[in-house]
Amino acid sequence: MVSFLSFVTLALALTSPIAAFPAYGSLAGLSGEELDRIIPTLKYRRSEGPPPQMEFNGTKLVNDEDHPWQPAQEGDMRGPCPGLNTLASHGYLPRNGIATPEQIIIAVQEGFNMEYTTAQIVAYGGLIVDGNVVTNLLSIGGKSTLTGEDPPAPATAGGLNTHGPFEGDASITRGDAYFGDNHSFNETLFGELVEYSNRYGAGKYNYTVAGELRWRRFQDSVATNPEFSFLPPRYTAAYAEMVFPVNFFVDGRQTDGQLDLDVARGFFQHSQMPDDFHRADKPMSTEGIGNVIAAHSISPGRNINGVNTYTPDPTAANFTSDTTGCGFYQDFVNKTVIVLYPNPTGVLREALNRNLGYFYEALNPANCTQLFPYGTEEDGY
Repeated sequence: MVSFLSFVTLALALTSPIAAFPAYGSLAGLSGEELDRIIPTLKYRRSEGPPPQMEFNGTKLVNDEDHPWQPAQEGDMRGPCPGLNTLASHGYLPRNGIATPEQIIIAVQEGFNMEYTTAQIVAYGGLIVDGNVVTNLLSIGGKSTLTGEDPPAPATAGGLNTHGPFEGDASITRGDAYFGDNHSFNETLFGELVEYSNRYGAGKYNYTVAGELRWRRFQDSVATNPEFSFLPPRYTAAYAEMVFPVNFFVDGRQTDGQLDLDVARGFFQHSQMPDDFHRADKPMSTEGIGNVIAAHSISPGRNINGVNTYTPDPTAANFTSDTTGCGFYQDFVNKTVIVLYPNPTGVLREALNRNLGYFYEALNPANCTQLFPYGTEEDGY
């Protein structure tokens, strides 16, 4: 018979935050005490780096019999990125929405023909700030919770729903986190996309619409969100997300760069490719971003004292002052990563160094020295 002491010990183990912490739960921003409790329970899966580049990079049918659309099941992760949501719902990513960066790199190439280095930047940047670098897993959606705490611990960053680094304010079809839901499809905001597509794109979404809608969403957040922030890396991601629908959701057999609004709704709301959908006819990245930047000049910054107090941050990298990407890289390491992981040790430190290396190699900013915030291999990480 199991002793009373053994029973109590088992019960405590099953309800402790150690046992409850999921393998995809992000370690970013956790305290040293939390990390000391959690990391020993995780299996370290050392990343071996990005997979090979996709060999055939032309257009082809991607909504095929091997990748049928299936609605998300209970417990499946879906989040603020309609592209990743769609890849999961079509089986290019694990349908539960939990993937390794290597799986993401393969999926965005195969499903959308995303350019290889862009795929790496997206995957490793997302893993570092929103995923679990020790287990090498990233949720494309929801958060995990440290259960068993008294009082209950707050939800921890567990995926792309995490507000701040890449997911952020002034999104196209997702609300600001300040209002409570930053990841679900927002019909009102999609209505704005339709309105602007009719006004500036003759009923289609294109780069011109993207430039005007970027400005509209920025103005809305300045005027309504007292905690509005538009700083890197969100600043950069906010521009990329405006052109991605044109570059990846337009059928690769089209050459006009015009996104049909019914097709757009399929991706944004239902995570679903249209029937007979073909991916882009060549590797695509952030083509068209210059059009969006030129439409309205916005400097990175935030509301500093409630609504309508937007103040640019002169220390933040922006598209005018940083044409090589070095400033954005330095901001990412010094103002985001170091803040999230101030003093990593052991396997966490090794995993961060390894993934920061992959990120730098993919970004390859011109005339920019690689940063080693946690030392180098020679230092014994």
